[in-house]
Amino acid sequence: MMSKNRSLFGELWDFLKVRKAYWLAPTIILLIIVGLLIIFAQSSALSPFVYALF
Repeated sequence: MMSKNRSLFGELWDFLKVRKAYWLAPTIILLIIVGLLIIFAQSSALSPFVYALF
């Protein structure tokens, strides 16, 4: 079932399926979105508008 060349997201999804912890999925998705928003805000002309959200 587990191969050696699994991505982080593949391993995380397998963990959620095996443990029946689907309630963690929205939290993880939200953390990914916030992380991407922070990365996007650092290198964008829209950064003043993104910083206004925080």
